[in-house]
Amino acid sequence: MFINPKETELKKLLQDCHNIAVVGLSSNPIHTSYTVAKYLQDHGYRVIPVNPTLKEAVLGEKPYPALEAVPEKVDIVNVFRRSEDVPPIAQAALQVKPKAIWMQLGVVNEAAAAEAVKENILVVMDRCIKLTHCSLLGTDEKSA
Repeated sequence: MFINPKETELKKLLQDCHNIAVVGLSSNPIHTSYTVAKYLQDHGYRVIPVNPTLKEAVLGEKPYPALEAVPEKVDIVNVFRRSEDVPPIAQAALQVKPKAIWMQLGVVNEAAAAEAVKENILVVMDRCIKLTHCSLLGTDEKSA
């Protein structure tokens, strides 16, 4: 059974990374993916929207239809999709070679996690990147 990385490892990851591709990012400000991405952007991260339905910039950033289309280095692939949708995202991430694949609250896919771990990609499942950032890096915005 998969166990998430220790908090010290997560803290180092969040301190060392800069570019976060948010797969499933919505342009609707009431959606959790948008509020989490906005929080990350407000805390110094470059947020790269990945969603084939987006045609206009989100949070001032050009969207891409797939991870493979992102022209710059991606440090973390943050997944806002259903658990059953994760395997092709993880396969694309293996090509992009991020430091981590981070599946949001409620998103769990053991098979995809195992494939990523085999390629030395850190995996986080069923955990909110915003709440983790708040608790480990001392910010006090806890609502997602």
